[in-house]
Amino acid sequence: MARYRTVFMTSSDFGIPAFERLLAQPWCEMAALITQPDRPAGRGQKLSPPAVKELALSRAVPVLQPSRLRTPEAIQQVRELAPELIVVAAYGQWIPREIFDMPPHRSLNIHPSLLPRHRGAAPAMSAILAGDQETGVTILVVAEEMDAGDILAQSRIAIAPEDTTGTLMRKLAALGAELIADIAPLWLRGEIRSAPQNHNEATWFNRITKEQGRIDWTLPAEQIWRQVRAYNPWPSAYTAYRGKRLVIHAAEPAGDLGAPFTPGQIVMLPQGPAIATGKGALLLRQVQLEGKRSVPIAEFMAGQREFIGSQLG
Repeated sequence: MARYRTVFMTSSDFGIPAFERLLAQPWCEMAALITQPDRPAGRGQKLSPPAVKELALSRAVPVLQPSRLRTPEAIQQVRELAPELIVVAAYGQWIPREIFDMPPHRSLNIHPSLLPRHRGAAPAMSAILAGDQETGVTILVVAEEMDAGDILAQSRIAIAPEDTTGTLMRKLAALGAELIADIAPLWLRGEIRSAPQNHNEATWFNRITKEQGRIDWTLPAEQIWRQVRAYNPWPSAYTAYRGKRLVIHAAEPAGDLGAPFTPGQIVMLPQGPAIATGKGALLLRQVQLEGKRSVPIAEFMAGQREFIGSQLG
């Protein structure tokens, strides 16, 4: 069986399942992993490597960590690897044409959405915020414009009501690993062709800030529920309670309250404590008060006897 020198580029946990899967493929000769430099992390701000780096080193795969790919030095480093294929999965840095056009079999990207829908930095978050019933992964050819290259294949999954960005990305990572392992050898042997995207159908999602996680209780409960799920694990959907930050980790819509309440007011329903919104109520399931651990709402209520009737802001 022919073997192809492959360079894998990722800096995210999203890329780990695909990296592991390709390492096990008989056609794949893993020439190197390219990932971001080690970053300060934790309270001590000690340099911490991407998790995928530790995996690569444990498998004796060379690791490159250029701070910028656009430099002549970085481009030369990649050229010396003589890659026949480059696979990208959430690398987190702009890849210059000199690199993505370098391999004879081009560069392929594993993108966690059904392109052309949800291009950009946070496609799983975007799908949840939009209320999509399904999403998936796309294998596409890397192009100059982000997420705009020709498509090789797609695979779909349903978005469960309890899915957060965190859980959904883990599902998509596993799905992407399966798809790239199936599609890449067909591409390398010239047995499939790519097809252009319909750019008129493209949607785009920019990065959000930590401040955008603050809940506006005048919005409908359905929309806030999507935010709670989409912003988990980051930046978290939060509100203010007695001058402290209260993170809402899990919640669900409760329908119409049947009586007028001020948005942000905490009320007790038969199903449990809920927050009045601009339309309907939001049942609380898991919360975290500033300086405390995340707990089920019943445990939180045991220590907050004046919670019901309070106003969140």
